[in-house]
Amino acid sequence: MSDKNNTYTERELEAMSNDELARLGTELDDVTVAYRKERFPVANDPAEKRAATLLNVWLTIAIVSGLAFLAVYLFWPWHYKGHGDEGLWMYTFYTPLLGLTAGLCIVSLGIYLVQFQKKFIPEEISVQRRHDGPSDEVDRRTITALLNDSWQTSTLGRRKAMQGLLGVGAVVAGLVIIAPLGGMIKNPWKRREMDYHGDGTLWTSGWTLHEKGVKLYLGRDTGAVAEEHTSDTGTHMTTQGISRLVRVRPEDLAAGGMETVFPLAEEDVNDGDKYDKKRDVYEHHMHSIHGPRNAVMLIRLRSQDAARVIEREGQEDFHYGDYYAYSKICTHIGCPTSLYEAQTNRILCPCHQSQFDALHYGKPVFGPAARALPQLPITVDEEGYLVAEDNFAEPVGPAFWERES
Repeated sequence: MSDKNNTYTERELEAMSNDELARLGTELDDVTVAYRKERFPVANDPAEKRAATLLNVWLTIAIVSGLAFLAVYLFWPWHYKGHGDEGLWMYTFYTPLLGLTAGLCIVSLGIYLVQFQKKFIPEEISVQRRHDGPSDEVDRRTITALLNDSWQTSTLGRRKAMQGLLGVGAVVAGLVIIAPLGGMIKNPWKRREMDYHGDGTLWTSGWTLHEKGVKLYLGRDTGAVAEEHTSDTGTHMTTQGISRLVRVRPEDLAAGGMETVFPLAEEDVNDGDKYDKKRDVYEHHMHSIHGPRNAVMLIRLRSQDAARVIEREGQEDFHYGDYYAYSKICTHIGCPTSLYEAQTNRILCPCHQSQFDALHYGKPVFGPAARALPQLPITVDEEGYLVAEDNFAEPVGPAFWERES
């Protein structure tokens, strides 16, 4: 604490003006004001009015651009549009407009704060001696006075228009920062029409279409992409007649082999005897591939290994011969269990090294995963193609509060 006298009574402190308390606080805090100069010492200086007007302009720009950001975020067309789709031009400008309006709002506020400090905060050089210890009543009173003095000398207290603009600008800037977080919030119980992505809830996937009476083939990803097509209107890309997913037969997989498969609805089949070069099912196939819980590991065990399999109770008939289908979504945090080691019959997740035993109903044997990989019931249809016999018996992926396993 300062060695100066600070034994003032409450009545003496009440009798002091704010300027006197500010000077006293400076002395008690061992602060020496070496230099101080008002920005506009002459009252009603035209330069001061111009500076205030310019700062109000920056606040107005911040408010307008912030409101523009909210308008774009809420009302501009944001659903994906591919080449040739109607509305592609509008969709293309969605993200750039968000960046432009948000950046302009925040930068304008930043310019205002910098310019306000340069234009209205008095130039001052102060030196303070550091000291430790708690503050008493006189220190609390004087620091309040110093803060009031700072408010008054900044001239912001008498600029009502600027105060209003600053308040609105701060609120709008806060909304610009907070509003995008709303897009990350999803109601896990909100349902929509069932498709390759499920119905929007955590416990459904593309394989849940089976419960709606849809025949689902195990579809292999061919990796096919759009091709160039020349017509009277010129050369353009087309997906007509291209099948990204094709049906799988048991003989397509060698013993000890693994294939990643996805749900392929009967109406979206375009291969083999059902191939039609005029059909365009590419988009539907891509929806299946991109379904967050659709990927399945189809494994063909070697005969000697299949004889040692331990089936899960109630799921003894989920496999077809030596063919087993396990969800590819790790039950730890949802990474793809991309690796299968045929020699040990272990399924490995590369993210956190969880390992699952393919001979023991996908049971975890190493790593942080605590639940077995869900097994998809499979069989072969009358044409010899592998199909899903039913949906998964439990939700796919990591744990969540509604899960029972």
